[in-house]
Amino acid sequence: MWWNFDAAPTFAWGMIPGAIFGYLLGSIPFGLVFTRMAGLGDIRSIGSGNIGATNVLRTGNKPLALATLLADGGKGAIAVLIAGMLGGPMPSVAAGVAAFAGHIYPVWLNFKGGKGVATYFGILIAFAWPIGLAAGAAWIATAFLFRYSSLAALASAVLAPIFFVIGGLGWLAIPTALCSALIYWRHRPNIARLLSGKEPRIGEKADPAAAKP
Repeated sequence: MWWNFDAAPTFAWGMIPGAIFGYLLGSIPFGLVFTRMAGLGDIRSIGSGNIGATNVLRTGNKPLALATLLADGGKGAIAVLIAGMLGGPMPSVAAGVAAFAGHIYPVWLNFKGGKGVATYFGILIAFAWPIGLAAGAAWIATAFLFRYSSLAALASAVLAPIFFVIGGLGWLAIPTALCSALIYWRHRPNIARLLSGKEPRIGEKADPAAAKP
């Protein structure tokens, strides 16, 4: 890696352009773009109304869901890597957090976007790929055991900042925890459905009357 994440760097003015770049890149709603290109209409009108890969999967088009997952994760990783290459650690982190925020609150969709999970994993892998993979493994294990995408996301969001601390990158736990908190905020309806036993499992079609916030 061309910059050093081993210690917390000082403030860099490149954080501002890095954040702008990250936000605009993160705001691209790939799930919506891909489903419209495939002739499936507006993804916001089905299932949970979300623009992410989990809701795209509810169309039954698995390749399209995978493409959405990779694109949403990729935009987070690309934001981190390009800003890091041009500006260093702090602009890199600013770009990653902004890309995550851009997916959740995209300017192109009146600030009504997705829940940010794929983009979150993209920035984690770009920050430190072993920790990103560890958080991904936590997602996979939880999803395999319980078959709830939302629960898997919540579990990995709790663990990721802890992994950074354990891995000796404690300063990165702070922006990661901020993103984790936003994931919990965006999953409020899912948490309520999990507690009531009404949350759809992976691959199931969401109840339109219950799925949307």
